[in-house]
Amino acid sequence: MNSKSFKAGLQFPVARIGRYLKNGKYSTRKRICTGAPVYLAAVLEYLCAEILELAGNAAQDSNKTRISPRHIMTAVRNDEELNQLLGLVTIPYGGVRPSIKFDRPIRNIRRITKWKKGPGKQGYIYGPPGTPGEDHFETTVN
Repeated sequence: MNSKSFKAGLQFPVARIGRYLKNGKYSTRKRICTGAPVYLAAVLEYLCAEILELAGNAAQDSNKTRISPRHIMTAVRNDEELNQLLGLVTIPYGGVRPSIKFDRPIRNIRRITKWKKGPGKQGYIYGPPGTPGEDHFETTVN
């Protein structure tokens, strides 16, 4: 094989990237040096390999054999440099990054216990879970 990709030792198509650079009006005279598409193909191949490696690790952590958009999103957001590079990128079907924000105080949820003591007698007890004698009460959460 005498392709530019084979000579450069890359998997990404160097000639196609060079054609896109010429036709994409990145240069006013359509003159691009021969090293530019090789360098760009190498950078793109490195980025893809890095993202796929991290996404594969994320898929293994969740006991999956197939990489999903969720794994790609998790890999990108957990890596500091990739997150900086792709910080404003939305990954379709990637979901949101799981995080807990403590900007607001957590509400104190109290348990309301309905008390039954004999026929026709009912009352309500407010208290934390594990109130003594709780097995005699019907409990509901508000």
